[in-house]
Amino acid sequence: MRADKHEKKKSRKGLKIFGIIVLLLLVAGGAYVYSIYHSINQTASDMHEKIDREKSDKRPEKVSVDNQEPFSVLLLGVDERENDRGRSDTMIVVTVNPNEESVKMLSIPRDTLVEIVGKGTEDKINHAYAFGGVEMAMDTVENFLDIPIDYYAKINMDGFKDIVNAVGGVTVNNSFAFSYGGDSFAEGEITLDGAEALNYARMRKADPRGDFGRQERQQQIIQAVMKEGASISSLWNYGDIFDAIGKNVKTNLTFDEMVDIQKNYKSAVGNIERSQLSGAGQNIDGIYYFIVPTEELGETQKMLQDHLEL
Repeated sequence: MRADKHEKKKSRKGLKIFGIIVLLLLVAGGAYVYSIYHSINQTASDMHEKIDREKSDKRPEKVSVDNQEPFSVLLLGVDERENDRGRSDTMIVVTVNPNEESVKMLSIPRDTLVEIVGKGTEDKINHAYAFGGVEMAMDTVENFLDIPIDYYAKINMDGFKDIVNAVGGVTVNNSFAFSYGGDSFAEGEITLDGAEALNYARMRKADPRGDFGRQERQQQIIQAVMKEGASISSLWNYGDIFDAIGKNVKTNLTFDEMVDIQKNYKSAVGNIERSQLSGAGQNIDGIYYFIVPTEELGETQKMLQDHLEL
């Protein structure tokens, strides 16, 4: 009997110790989660850049990510210089549909000839940002594709390498071997650090596909960063990730909208369809432009409108 009492006492003591350990883990985990939440909040505040544009003219009401409505984002890759906002040499329109659980990523060639909304002229689409900043770029892309552009995210391309390094590098499938900027890229699956990823995404002249090849590599890198950033291993490096994003990305998304998107749209991120506009180059008055045929543009507009359920 005394032995049984002794065993029960040991058992209760063991459970008590186990309970204390679990409690400590929960407290530590809670503190960690709070730390992440606080960092996200701070990063969102650093990233947020209010623009003079409350909603798209192509929507009767502002899109609601809280109500899980399909939405669009214009990604701008900008090489910023001192006293010069630079040009948006990377322009990618992303549409997200939670009902179809899919994302479409469309690259727009930087030399595409379009009407520059607010300028009253036709010019290369990447000049819209140089002329009138984010607002003019959004208005111009919106008019060109005939869809609402709800949000934007502007990425400082020179600092993009810091984001790649923060997620631990990225792995992509390279279609052919080439060298650029002092780096060599083998054909097949390769893993890149930040500086390598930037050179990989920037190369154009050695690609037989020209700007189309560069657009594809840019999309590869962005998709790979999203994949790595969402991995469990990245949680342990969240401080560096948030710091790099906060310094190099600006957006009109609020913290609450980011939380809603993470909560309501995460199933869509696993199904990304990448595409490019088709067309041909043409010299007009000695200047090279990329011309998108009317039929091709109409098909693209319809595809995006359907994806946004317009």
